[in-house]
Amino acid sequence: MQFFTNIFIKPIEPAITYHDNLLLVGSCFTEHIGNYLRDVKFNVLQNPNGILFDPISVASSLISYIENKQYLPSELFYLNEAWHSWHHHSRFSGINKQAVLDGINQSQQTAHEFLKEANWLIVTLGSSFGYKLVENNQPVANCHKAPAQTFTKHLFTIEETIAALESAFVLLFQFNPHIKVMLTISPVRHLRDGVVDNNRSKARLIEAVHHLAGKFGQISYFPAYELVIDVLRDYRFFDIDLAHPNYAATQFVLEKFAESCCSEATRQLMEDIKKLVTASNHKAFNPASNQHRQFLDAQLKKAVQMKQQYPYLNIEKEINCFKKEV
Repeated sequence: MQFFTNIFIKPIEPAITYHDNLLLVGSCFTEHIGNYLRDVKFNVLQNPNGILFDPISVASSLISYIENKQYLPSELFYLNEAWHSWHHHSRFSGINKQAVLDGINQSQQTAHEFLKEANWLIVTLGSSFGYKLVENNQPVANCHKAPAQTFTKHLFTIEETIAALESAFVLLFQFNPHIKVMLTISPVRHLRDGVVDNNRSKARLIEAVHHLAGKFGQISYFPAYELVIDVLRDYRFFDIDLAHPNYAATQFVLEKFAESCCSEATRQLMEDIKKLVTASNHKAFNPASNQHRQFLDAQLKKAVQMKQQYPYLNIEKEINCFKKEV
């Protein structure tokens, strides 16, 4: 008996391989994908501005990477005993203004250089809702716990979303003609907006990204949202807050991502690397035993052989770990 309706996911062409450089931008679900790829040793750079939810912030950040925008001290503001940027996540915030500015600008430089050689840009959009400063109508990417009266809340239209992202992608394809873009919608439910408005928000994003995927040959769509909301569609696949997909749901989406976006040879190599990383993190009950030393020696040989076969893999950490303990 079949308990859920599966969906056909058209495999992307060309598939993602270990030769590719991957830039990931967007919501917190972006980091699930990015961490998954990073843990199996893909070359990834994720969220140079930190987590971004709305399409206007995503588009603005992409343009800033292309232009290698360097922020000025006047673009930071002081609130709750720390310095912040309206365009960056609070992970960039801090008590030392110059350190905050240096961290932001270093991240901009890194993103600019990475984007030059990137093969894929993976964008996960979280919400059509955004916030603007009351004083000058400037969109902000993060509210940094400022008083609610500091902002006006705005539900971006489909047309506004398409216009912002299209402008960014046109510049991107001029800057890096070889890059491909994968768009996806976060399955995280923004319940603070209310169930009705969350669905309105997601619907606008879905319509916008499909318009862009239909217009640009370099853009594809991965249905992370549909996999959770329409295939799993059960509260047992959500965390205790009933908004975030839990571990099982996230792993399900990531497995589907690998199946549809990576070649068979790449998927096999991913599995081999997972085993190698797991072995390097293994904590032995008796580190001095001959059995453990034999285990380390065997894993070292596997790691060295893998490095010889795939010299572009970044597994030096695992090799050094096994060498240190042998």
